[in-house]
Amino acid sequence: MEKPTGLWWSWGGHRGRRSRVELLDFTLTGETTMTEDRLPLNELLQKAGDGDFLRAVAESVLQLLMEADVEGLIGAGRHERATDRLNWRNGYRDRSLDTRLGTLNLKIPKLRAGSYFPPFLEARKTTERALVAVIQEAWIGGVSTRRVDEIAQAMGLSGISKSQVSKLCKDIDERVKAFLDRPLEGDWPYLWLDATYLKVREGGRIVSVAAIIAVAANTDGRREIVGLGIGPSEAETFWADFLKRLTRRGLRGVKLVISDAHEGLKAAAQRVVGATWQRCRVHFMRNALAYVPKTQETVVAAAIRQAFVQPDRETAGQVWRHVADQLRPRFEKLGKLMDAAEHDVLAYMTFAPQHRTKLHSTNPLERLNKEVKRRADVIGIFPNEESIVRLVGAVLMEQNDDWQTQNRYMQIEGFAEPADKIADLRPLQITPKAA
Repeated sequence: MEKPTGLWWSWGGHRGRRSRVELLDFTLTGETTMTEDRLPLNELLQKAGDGDFLRAVAESVLQLLMEADVEGLIGAGRHERATDRLNWRNGYRDRSLDTRLGTLNLKIPKLRAGSYFPPFLEARKTTERALVAVIQEAWIGGVSTRRVDEIAQAMGLSGISKSQVSKLCKDIDERVKAFLDRPLEGDWPYLWLDATYLKVREGGRIVSVAAIIAVAANTDGRREIVGLGIGPSEAETFWADFLKRLTRRGLRGVKLVISDAHEGLKAAAQRVVGATWQRCRVHFMRNALAYVPKTQETVVAAAIRQAFVQPDRETAGQVWRHVADQLRPRFEKLGKLMDAAEHDVLAYMTFAPQHRTKLHSTNPLERLNKEVKRRADVIGIFPNEESIVRLVGAVLMEQNDDWQTQNRYMQIEGFAEPADKIADLRPLQITPKAA
């Protein structure tokens, strides 16, 4: 028979063993004797059929790699009796691997003690590991719902010990804590605060808590995630404590705090960081239109927005009060709301014009909040506040890394330009018909 040629993999195993798997290209013309190492691969390929040959080859080879690796780790082969074995097999867990050949369906061997993860598979990202840790914690603590139960089984989490969970959580917690407690250097003129509400078990009942995310822009025009807090978002003491923690880490030079109309935040921002408060314009419009019939919302919204396109704060205030007076006879509550909210909604107009599009609302945080909610919805109900910090903190850490590789978020020239140095634009006028 002609000598076969082909490809082979060789890798270092455990306890000094070296494993080798060969893919041979040959034609059998007579009776051929093959080694036991080559027989399993040949049998698997014959069973795979001709439908997707390359994918079957890849699945078979990777499966053989894992089997040989586990044998070295255990110190014995399948069904082999050995006095010096170090562990025992405990079934398999399914894992899919996306490749250029398609999705490979692998069966990763499990061990009775410890765990095994094949070295050729990419390890989970920090956020994915955090997600796994939270689900494991809920499962072990006996607080999981049927949904979490199904997710845990689908991810192959059955049989995970508490010690393994603690080890995984410790690694993530240390990295998240280092990120959230890092010192802040330089001046941070703009600070955005927004809350995402999550459910957590507390004292045997389910309560809703706010995960407060703080994002700030420095004088280099770059934004960073600077803080995360868990607690009741309406309490002034909570806002004061949260802002004090940021200042102790080095947050300074804050001139404008942008957020929704959280009770107590305005006073805390003025008292702790000495900054002006900007009420989110988007949230205000939603509150304002709640006093207007559906058929009138478009007209009223267009009238209020006339104030937002003015070139300076003084002109914007004049238009704002004019619109409020026109709407007051028909919508008295809306008129009172506009009177009370003028200074808070138009606060951003005193800052650099090139920055205003990003200062009038918390919209820059919307995409970040959606990602946090998407990850948190997988959990449903968190077992404790520590698990919220673990998962949300991991999401924020990854997002912050992405931001550092992007272009500047704000024009650096705007930080040096006085707020009143703006173009000599003709103020836009609002007509009674538009209101």
